[in-house]
Amino acid sequence: MLFPDRKRPLLLGHRGVRQGVRENTLQAFERALDLGLDGVELDVQRSADGALVVYHDFWVPGGLVHAMPYRELKAAVPGLCTLEEVLELFDRYPEAVLNVELKSVPGFDDGRALATAKLLDAWPGKDRVLVSSFDPVALLAFRDRAPGIPIGFLFLGYDASRIAPALGFEAVHPRLDLATREKVAAWKEAGLFVTLWPIETEEEARFALDSGADAVIGGFPRVLLKAKQELGYA
Repeated sequence: MLFPDRKRPLLLGHRGVRQGVRENTLQAFERALDLGLDGVELDVQRSADGALVVYHDFWVPGGLVHAMPYRELKAAVPGLCTLEEVLELFDRYPEAVLNVELKSVPGFDDGRALATAKLLDAWPGKDRVLVSSFDPVALLAFRDRAPGIPIGFLFLGYDASRIAPALGFEAVHPRLDLATREKVAAWKEAGLFVTLWPIETEEEARFALDSGADAVIGGFPRVLLKAKQELGYA
């Protein structure tokens, strides 16, 4: 069971927060945690010179993330930070959970999975980390280097939950529109940690929290916190 000492469901900020500040920045992560969320979700890629950068899209103004050095990426994206900087921030929040999405295209390997695994495996807070990806090959590469860190399979468009236990993954991250209460119950019955995303509205938040999911990811902390309070979760 993942995070057995945490009260469920966990509320995770989608790229930190998605209002008022630029997402996937230290400011966004700090705001999400200060507002009372249990942790954050973020996206990690690798620059041409090996920096693990926190950024969602595969491209920035001027080129592809993996083809540009960190200095140029930093100039192109205000507030761009590295995963190392995020871990330093999380050292100040010792109870916060970190969901690292490994951004990867199946069949493409620039070393990001192994580099991320090496960094996270050496971090003293690794017991509060969950790594997820749409790319099962990248997750297997990560697992090979950091077998003690749980991993989750992201999927949308179809229910790919059977892949997770077959490959030894501990968690599934289905998009919200694939979830029903019955499916969430079945995924949990299979021993999987279930995270639903993206949660944007109060109606979505109430359903996701009431579905039995272990964690939910949303970009508006007050929406998540209000739904949690209305449903009577501690």
